[in-house]
Amino acid sequence: MNINIKEYLPLLIPLIIVQLLLLGYTIYHILKHDNYKRGNRALWLIVAIIGMEFIGPIIYFVFGKEDD
Repeated sequence: MNINIKEYLPLLIPLIIVQLLLLGYTIYHILKHDNYKRGNRALWLIVAIIGMEFIGPIIYFVFGKEDD
């Protein structure tokens, strides 16, 4: 089974860009705000950066972000 990476680049590049934009906005939001539903700033930075690529930022916005 030969996998040619060039075949998948048109799909991978937009996904990588979306992932980096989502991570960047999540880190910006965590650093800008002081109040969280659960946990603290350090916890949410760890979850967003280390935690599960796409899932880490989504977990923050669902469970950690305090309603404005």
